[in-house]
Amino acid sequence: MHLMALGMFLFQIPTLAYDEMQRKTQWRHARSTRVGARDATQYMGVGDETISLSGSVYAEIADGRVSLDDLRAMADDGEALPLVDGGGSVYGNFVIEAIDERHAYLLADGAARRIDFAIDLLRVDDPAPTNSAGAAA
Repeated sequence: MHLMALGMFLFQIPTLAYDEMQRKTQWRHARSTRVGARDATQYMGVGDETISLSGSVYAEIADGRVSLDDLRAMADDGEALPLVDGGGSVYGNFVIEAIDERHAYLLADGAARRIDFAIDLLRVDDPAPTNSAGAAA
């Protein structure tokens, strides 16, 4: 069983099992100031949606360095990937915006016994469908 999947990467105990998920969704409203009253607003549409996953991975359980390197390689590709939780709920397509890690409890060879991590994801629109049949000749 896995907690979440980003594309083919599974967040689970053998890879990276996160402890917390934070989701933020914004909506855009243009403002126009008014004298003696609150600003007038006009709804402009959907804004950013971000998801942050954070947790710790322990060397005795999994090699978090390998999983974080895999996620870095995915981020380098810049591809939007579907995000699906373990229950099958689809969140949409996301890109990796940032990966933050902190190594703790270092061994004599410099290897970390614990790696704390945070991964920031940004939702992007689904790719626009291409219509080759309607293309001009």
